[in-house]
Amino acid sequence: MSLGGHLLELRNRVIICLIGLLIGGIVGWILYDPVLDILQTPIRQVAEQDGRDATLNFAGVASPFDLKIKVSLFLGIILTTPLWLYQLWAFIMPGLTKKEKLYALGFLAAAVPLFFAGAALAFFALPNAVRALMTFTPMGASNFVPAQDYFSFVMLIIVVFGVAFVLPVLMVGLNLVGILSADTIRRSWRWIVVLVFAFAAIATPSPDALSMFFLVIPMMLMFFLAWVICLLNDRKRKKRMIAEGTWVDPAELDEV
Repeated sequence: MSLGGHLLELRNRVIICLIGLLIGGIVGWILYDPVLDILQTPIRQVAEQDGRDATLNFAGVASPFDLKIKVSLFLGIILTTPLWLYQLWAFIMPGLTKKEKLYALGFLAAAVPLFFAGAALAFFALPNAVRALMTFTPMGASNFVPAQDYFSFVMLIIVVFGVAFVLPVLMVGLNLVGILSADTIRRSWRWIVVLVFAFAAIATPSPDALSMFFLVIPMMLMFFLAWVICLLNDRKRKKRMIAEGTWVDPAELDEV
């Protein structure tokens, strides 16, 4: 395909994504009120349980309308995740082999539900995160939280959790195309554990360890499962290469 053909295809796929985002944004606009009510529940819980004034604050006349547009578009992006991920892979697929296309479809099939699972788990961590941050408010003071800042924080937590759950799938994908080996992952397990705990501590800023382990445990299980899949794939690749006579022992390469 010529450069002009690639650019034309890219334009068409971007248009499809934009149309999908528009439709998703309309659905998000309809769902705005119930979603808003759910997301501000942690603030209401702090007000009720701690006996302090805590509520969302809209600083300007146009702030409620501006926030509704932003939240609607954010919901549109979340709802249309399968669409824009598929369009991304569909644009790349023409340059891939048949086997690599299957890998791409497998990545898409695993990444989408895992992203949603991570986003859903964020709702469990969110109340503890909000409570932990609001405990720094001095006694007798009130929390009038800017709505724009609060929902930016909420959307960041949701995206971070979603992306965190996709990382093990990316690790498997790199292994399938021969970039990352299971042995490399095994040698780096200490760094993986440290990074997972550091990530969980940042993503769940709560004083109790339980909230952090809500994210650490599933992430470590997924990384372990990803390593097992990589290990099995490496063994399968080694057997195939030995049968073809193309296998070279890495130890021999190190000696050279």
